[in-house]
Amino acid sequence: MDYSVIAQILKLNKSFYQTFAEHFSATRNRLQPGVQRILDKIEPNTRILDLGCGNGEVAHYLSRSGHHGLYTGIDMSARLLEKAKEKIHLRENFPVLFIQADLSVPGWELELPTSEYDLILAFAVLHHLPGKTLRRSVLATANKLLRPSGRFIHSEWQFLNSPRLRARIQPWERIGLREDQVENGDYLLDWRHGGLGYRYVHHFTLDELSLLAEETGFSILETFLCDGEGGKLGLYQIWEQDID
Repeated sequence: MDYSVIAQILKLNKSFYQTFAEHFSATRNRLQPGVQRILDKIEPNTRILDLGCGNGEVAHYLSRSGHHGLYTGIDMSARLLEKAKEKIHLRENFPVLFIQADLSVPGWELELPTSEYDLILAFAVLHHLPGKTLRRSVLATANKLLRPSGRFIHSEWQFLNSPRLRARIQPWERIGLREDQVENGDYLLDWRHGGLGYRYVHHFTLDELSLLAEETGFSILETFLCDGEGGKLGLYQIWEQDID
């Protein structure tokens, strides 16, 4: 994908989360069942990095669950981070830090309080990063931030499994692009809460994720579908860092 196209798509998504932060946050006031399934298995002393933490629902859930390991949440949206800080119930033995950082900008990891985490989460994040090169770069950085044999857990929106969501796919011409300028699996979806907006979303296949894990030094430990219509709108995977 051409750099100028990547830049245009990134600008589109950044503008979306600035413009619709309030309305987006209002639709994210509870965790998806798949996310809860993951969080309920995390040891309370685990050091967690939450990529794309949004309005802080994960931190809020962990706080109520008695988690006391270091939690760091990063997101590019200042408004969503404000929501996260408002929501979290701080406890003395639950160290929480929210940082504004953009995963598409090299060096985002330099803002973190530590260079070693036990677990990195990325729920509904990777599918908003345009281009194979950018996704590989973010995942390679995540790998370096994990302790030996640390784990990376992510979820990907499987919107093509829903006729209702398929109807929200829009032609690329709506934002001045052509289909031949984007990669296979890239889609433009509309947003209808609080006004009309557009977001870039990539639809991952299992083969694509397997290759991505291999290229960035991970092994896939578990894969499952959960959430939404028929329990198949969220694809979850648990990856473990490969040890040379």
